[in-house]
Amino acid sequence: MASLSASNHVARVLSVASHVADVDASSRIANSWRRCLVNHKLDPARQGPPQTLTEAEIRHVAEPMEETIRLATPELDDLARVLREAGYCVNLADANATMLFSRLPGEADARMFLDWKIYTGSNFAETFEGTNGLGTALAEEKPILVHRDEHFRAQWHMFSCAVAPLFDQAGRLAGAINITSCREDLERAAHQLALAVTMEATRRMEGAIFRSHFRNAWIATVPGDGGRGLIAYDDDRRIVGACRSARALLSLTDGMIASGIDLSRYIKFDHQAARGANELIELRRADGTSLGRGHVAPPLRARSHAPRRDAPIDRFDALHRLAGRDPGLIKSVKRLRSIGDHNLPVLLHGETGVGKDVFARAIHAASNRARNHYVALNCAAMPESLIDAELFGYEAGAFTGARRDGSKGLIVQADGGTLFLDEIGDMPVALQTRLLRVLENREVWPLGALKPVAVDIRLISATHRDLGRMAEQGAFRADLYFRLRGMEVRLPALRERADRADVIRQIAREEAPNCRLSEDAWSQLAAYPFPGNMRQLRHVLRLAGCTAEDGVITDADLDLPPFGRAEPDLEAAERATIVEALRKHGGRVIEAAHALKLSRATLYRKIKQLKISF
Repeated sequence: MASLSASNHVARVLSVASHVADVDASSRIANSWRRCLVNHKLDPARQGPPQTLTEAEIRHVAEPMEETIRLATPELDDLARVLREAGYCVNLADANATMLFSRLPGEADARMFLDWKIYTGSNFAETFEGTNGLGTALAEEKPILVHRDEHFRAQWHMFSCAVAPLFDQAGRLAGAINITSCREDLERAAHQLALAVTMEATRRMEGAIFRSHFRNAWIATVPGDGGRGLIAYDDDRRIVGACRSARALLSLTDGMIASGIDLSRYIKFDHQAARGANELIELRRADGTSLGRGHVAPPLRARSHAPRRDAPIDRFDALHRLAGRDPGLIKSVKRLRSIGDHNLPVLLHGETGVGKDVFARAIHAASNRARNHYVALNCAAMPESLIDAELFGYEAGAFTGARRDGSKGLIVQADGGTLFLDEIGDMPVALQTRLLRVLENREVWPLGALKPVAVDIRLISATHRDLGRMAEQGAFRADLYFRLRGMEVRLPALRERADRADVIRQIAREEAPNCRLSEDAWSQLAAYPFPGNMRQLRHVLRLAGCTAEDGVITDADLDLPPFGRAEPDLEAAERATIVEALRKHGGRVIEAAHALKLSRATLYRKIKQLKISF
């Protein structure tokens, strides 16, 4: 029966090419079928999965879309929650129809999508897969619903896809938002409603992308037939940007915008009234005719004190970016989220150069103390004779050479905020006793003071030493160690990170933004153990970016000390290989074991031995 149905579908598609079809010959579906047959030379009877990228290829393709994905994710998650019960998967794809973000529905429906490879990395371009929601919406740059047997290939007849193209801040096609359902009980009208929901969510994503790009400009929201238009302009009221619908409404071109054309040539309004960003104002064309009511939002610099109107930014974003895709760090950030704003001390442990100070600053920024001071002291860099005065402060005349007005001390300066003590393992034992007293009593006795000063601080400490062993040996106060260790976070060395390649790419973008890495340079960076960790990597890439010719970093530009070319850390390499296999196979141990040519029991043993979370 299935093959007969497929044969009927193929005959129906072929009849469209001859204009003898039971569909409207001018419909978008019919036109797409003809493109697939005549232009793309596709066979509607072909069976098989879509083209799917490898994990490495996905990372490469997703790189230019990182900011778009970040800004769109809150809306995508909301859309997935709304449509989950109806069995829809939600995808964001790039302009080439490669899915780069996926949210699957509940388990029963999710299995269908996984079996048919409708997930991150799959490509549904019309030139490959024929008429389908994602590929056809991108080909035509218009929203579309492709319902069941409207698909070109017979094998996709059980799916219904509703897709809205996504445009960037300059009105260029950036990708598309796709929702797909395999439910047979949903009629076309239900999918039309889901398409309307998707289109509205996509417009909000475009708004977030536009506002983020023009965060330092004034933004006018203009009503129009094609939806709300967004126009960005500077303090001199020169247009610096316009979204797709605003360009169509006002007939704006790239050239006009590049020339800094005056906004008043198109729109007139009371600019003073517009300063209240929440107030609707009357907008008029230059000829005086009404455009309707809109509003104007001031630049971010002028409204940083006001609450955001768009989707709130997750205050843990910086920590999530630092964690990347390393399972251990992701787990640590999840624990940090769970303790929230509890005043629990945090102990960071990691080698020199892994970025302990950067991580501590991100913890501070994610807390309810973010508006107050973040104060740092490197205990290893400060002479023992000065740490006491720097940390606890002193009164005027407390010792020879003291400032005439005394000094607050870093602990008091951090009152209401966060105190970060780096390399606390190097703190002298006598000062450890005084610090313990501060943590217990929540007060500081500055040198020469007659009374204590009450303080409210959150303490974050960091060390590359084994404080537990030092406490056992009497080299560090055991009671202070357990005070500091409210929660311990291990920051892995760069060579140990499961997402090491991602980290190298990201730092290369930051330190050498106008350069690209040659294959030889990339191979050398990927193999190098980096004993100096992130700090060393940044210095190497910063120098390479300065010396590279024609914007290409070669292996000759990399100043890597010979001693660093030691035998690679085999355990770290094995761990990274297993993590990559588990990620590639969606955490399915049996499939990962098969790919690694290991028995399932052996793989489970190695997962436990290497402390891999997935």
